[in-house]
Amino acid sequence: MFEGPKKKAVKMARPNDRFWDFVEKLDDGRFNCTFCGYKFAAATSVSRIKWHLSGVRGHSVAICDKVTEDVQEAAFQATHGGNKRRKSIASSSNVNDNVISTTRQEQKNNEADNLAGDAGRIQAPVTMVQAIGTFLEEITNVMEDDIENGTGGVVHPGAGASSSGGLTGNTNETPGDAVPTTKLVGQAFKDHKKTIWSWLMHDEVSTIGIYGMGGVGKTTLVTHIYNQLLARPETHVYWITVSQDTNINKLQNSIANRIGLDLSNEDEELYRASKLSKELKKKQKWVLILDDLWKAIELHKVGVPIQAVKGCKLIVTTRLENVCQQMGKQHIIKVEPISKEEAWALFIERLGHDTALSPEVEQIAKFVARECDRLPLGIITMAATMRGVVDVREWRNALEELKESKVRKDDMEPEVFHVLRFSYNHLSDSALQQSFLYCALFPEDFKIRREDLIAYLIDEGVIKGLKSREAEFNKGHSILNKLERVCLLESAEEGYVKMHDLIRDMAIQILQENSQGMVKAGAQLRELPGEEEWTEHLMRVSLMHNQIKEIPSSHSPRCPSLSTLLLRGNSKLQFIADSFFEQLCGLKVLDLSHTCITKLPDSVSELVSLTALLLMDCKMLRHVPSLEKLRALKRLDLSGTWALEKIPQGMECLCNLKYLRMSGCGEKEFPSGLLPKLSHLQVFELQEWIVSSTRDNRKTQHVMITVKGKEVACLRKLESLACHFEGCSDNMEYLKSRDETKSLITYQIRVGLLDKSYYGYGDCRRKTIVWGNLSIDRDRDFQVMFPKDFQQLTINNNDDATSLCDFWSLIKNATELEAINISDCNSMESLVSSSWFCSAPPPSPSYSGIFFGLKEFSCYECKSMKKLFPLVLLPSLVNLEKIRVIECEKMEEIIGGTRSDEEGVMDEETSSSNIELRLPKFRNMALRGLPELKSICSAKLICDSLQWIVVYNCMKLRRLPICLPLLENGQPSPPPSLKYIGVYPKEWWESVVEWEHPNAKDVLRPFVQFFNTSNAR
Repeated sequence: MFEGPKKKAVKMARPNDRFWDFVEKLDDGRFNCTFCGYKFAAATSVSRIKWHLSGVRGHSVAICDKVTEDVQEAAFQATHGGNKRRKSIASSSNVNDNVISTTRQEQKNNEADNLAGDAGRIQAPVTMVQAIGTFLEEITNVMEDDIENGTGGVVHPGAGASSSGGLTGNTNETPGDAVPTTKLVGQAFKDHKKTIWSWLMHDEVSTIGIYGMGGVGKTTLVTHIYNQLLARPETHVYWITVSQDTNINKLQNSIANRIGLDLSNEDEELYRASKLSKELKKKQKWVLILDDLWKAIELHKVGVPIQAVKGCKLIVTTRLENVCQQMGKQHIIKVEPISKEEAWALFIERLGHDTALSPEVEQIAKFVARECDRLPLGIITMAATMRGVVDVREWRNALEELKESKVRKDDMEPEVFHVLRFSYNHLSDSALQQSFLYCALFPEDFKIRREDLIAYLIDEGVIKGLKSREAEFNKGHSILNKLERVCLLESAEEGYVKMHDLIRDMAIQILQENSQGMVKAGAQLRELPGEEEWTEHLMRVSLMHNQIKEIPSSHSPRCPSLSTLLLRGNSKLQFIADSFFEQLCGLKVLDLSHTCITKLPDSVSELVSLTALLLMDCKMLRHVPSLEKLRALKRLDLSGTWALEKIPQGMECLCNLKYLRMSGCGEKEFPSGLLPKLSHLQVFELQEWIVSSTRDNRKTQHVMITVKGKEVACLRKLESLACHFEGCSDNMEYLKSRDETKSLITYQIRVGLLDKSYYGYGDCRRKTIVWGNLSIDRDRDFQVMFPKDFQQLTINNNDDATSLCDFWSLIKNATELEAINISDCNSMESLVSSSWFCSAPPPSPSYSGIFFGLKEFSCYECKSMKKLFPLVLLPSLVNLEKIRVIECEKMEEIIGGTRSDEEGVMDEETSSSNIELRLPKFRNMALRGLPELKSICSAKLICDSLQWIVVYNCMKLRRLPICLPLLENGQPSPPPSLKYIGVYPKEWWESVVEWEHPNAKDVLRPFVQFFNTSNAR
């Protein structure tokens, strides 16, 4: 049994719509479509999942081209009121694995990861059934919603849950977490918080307006209120950050997504408002926060029934008092700048206690602080800029510059602009300034993936002169860290940064000086900006994440200095005329990723200065012109271009190429002789390719493209690799010839034939080996066939192996192994056999080193598997976090210890039932489709970190592995870390499971979610 410490648990919500079961949760909080591998923002809604799976286009949602027909039909009916398609779809698959999908809009924040400078994981194939159960990942901070979705803005991290975090209310809502925030500065802020809270506690108060100038601290104030609301179990709280270009339709979508309402098939504003109002009225008590509203909105047109529902509240923050007044706010607070004394205290605090100021410097510093106009944003930024400065002359210079810039300041600028501009001017080098300005090219309130940003900076030449891509990424992270330290960037979450909207406004102002930049990212454009805006001085243009449909021949801008053009995320863009690129001769970076173009204009062939050509996920792209003249090209990304049937001509001429990601382009084997000509490659990722067998893409064939090992071995500068070797000989050729002194930073090496269900790309560790259906010569030493530093071992479709023991010579030196995944291996009866530990000579203590770092055991569709591993192995699994066992029809016990084959291993005086073992980091267990499972473990397991358990169709299992700690009164309490128990069928929970304490079932009931037949098949 699993036992946790004697503390109360924190409960957490889980959506119960069946289509939530068609996703897997990734460690960074995002979701992954287990059919097609799309990454989605953590704040995605169930309606987007349904449209993604339905196969119906035209709803601003990317279509899944890998979904099984039965799931597609179910999704179609769910989006069409239960009506079937006019043309019936026959089910062609018996696999009923659950999948979650995302929209193309949602991929703004999380489009396909690149391998270089990898933040921790690379993409690796997984079977559909492997995706089941990984939705059990811990719920982390909710990411921003997607502007391109037309959702009216960005959903604040943590938005959209019952504030209790418990299983109450509408479980289609996205669960919410407390939001990181800074402490409130000044007595006035504390008083405002008390006032707002008192208003929220009175039923007669329905609307609250908070206004004040930019940078004064409105959002910080409301984040404190938001976090406090999360502690109230009876109240739902939804936070939406509103963009400047919001409209009623976008705001309706954003609110609907937060409350789990599907508005995707309703276009009429009036009917959308009616549906939204009806859904909100059901919720009894809720608080809706609209942060940074720029214009008044008629709530009844949106569908927010603020006056009609007692106990419901609306909080609005804005810079404009008239916005509050026009919306009829009953209770309004103006947030004023902090006092002079509070401003000085904040300045000194942020300056750092390690900076000792002389009396002369301190006097000047007080004047510097006053120049910040008592605005917290300006004070914090200025203090960060001056941190560590002790020379009085530098302080005097800073004061003079601030005074001069304030005199020059445009009357229309926010008061804090001159302070922010000072901080920008005092960045230590040009690379820091250029990196800062590049962040402004992304949409407002956008979480920018560090890896994507750094890759752009490398493409532009902002980061240059280093020997390796790893060094370049290290430099990039150092730059972003410095920008964070001076408070010009904020850390959004691990791997992401973002800009305060005022700081972004200032950066755009700098970019637009001398007409050098055009930034209209996320502005909902439906057509290209007019000819008059394309001036000859333009250097950077960002039109990413708009709704531009075509670029006609009438557009031929003359911009000889233009170096960067970002059009990624225009999911409706299908056509670009040849004339568009004809006068853009200086273009260096062209990003058309996540568009629907079918043809890359031939004029791109003449862009001889191009260093980066990015066409990720252009699934409709069928033609790429010759690349022969693009000899300056360093990064080429053709990943996800499934319709491209030929490898572009002229690739052999790309002598400076350092980064290549691509699909098979219709080939089953990478062209021989090409790789040796690309000798500078640092990143080489070769994906599978997909052949559609029907016009509507409902049936697809997944084809792996292989490459010769000796040709990969020619890439002496390689740092990141993802490829497929046909057999052992290619793998051996590569490993024997590679430079042992230069280890790859990331790799995913697939060897041998994989099962037909083994397709798509899922979450995978940085260094992964995938072993297919290859025979095992037990008389040979295979250790040279695996690198020693691999972190994940996946064995698929191998009927020659009977357990991991057969791979002993391959894994015995693998001291960094973190995950073992076994699928479709029908000769295996156990993952790790107990006989291994009784062998002569014993492998111990070596096996202890192998399994010590192991975090995950997974086993899928192994027809003969009866036991996962023996009890004797448990003491070595101190870092184990997850166990997943799916569709293993003969599985009888997860952790052995009651069978006779354990008797020789265990002490004669000890029976397994008396053993108490601890798994301190164990978090998640998923058991599905195990009709013969009778036991999880006969020993007593103490798991202090247990969070998730899912049991599907395990009717012979009589004990759920939770041993409840007892309170002082003898009553059971939930383990403190427990968040979720997923169960199917309900009868199993109600009548089969036995409990040591009669009240145990009632104690655990708040954590239990029952799944219906359709999503538990």
